[in-house]
Amino acid sequence: MATATGASDAAERLRRRYPRSRLPRPLLVSAVAVLAAVFLAWLLWTASVRSNPGVSGTVSSYTVLSDQEVEFTLTVDRPDPTRAARCTVVAQGADYEPVGALEIEVPPRSERVVDITTTLKTLRRATNAAYKSCTLR
Repeated sequence: MATATGASDAAERLRRRYPRSRLPRPLLVSAVAVLAAVFLAWLLWTASVRSNPGVSGTVSSYTVLSDQEVEFTLTVDRPDPTRAARCTVVAQGADYEPVGALEIEVPPRSERVVDITTTLKTLRRATNAAYKSCTLR
């Protein structure tokens, strides 16, 4: 009988040390399910919005002209060519640090895909020119 009393004493000590939760378990499970549903809805909405950008661009070619200049061609694709866009191109040095940046205004045109060739001034010799972002105006 001593072992049964010892086991019940241990159980009583554990119960006092670790009291039951004040929230009912079904309420806690419901709250977690609602939060998970809200997060999933947000994730799906974000994925659908970000997967169809209003405008996109790529640097189709670049040439390093000197230690302070890079020439590049930016190809911009707009589903609605009647809207203006602003694109950013950056030049990187050999250490991958940005050495120059340029914002380019793309006016409304009749063509959906537009090629823009221009030069970018740099702080030191660049090794490439890279597309960073485009936004509709």
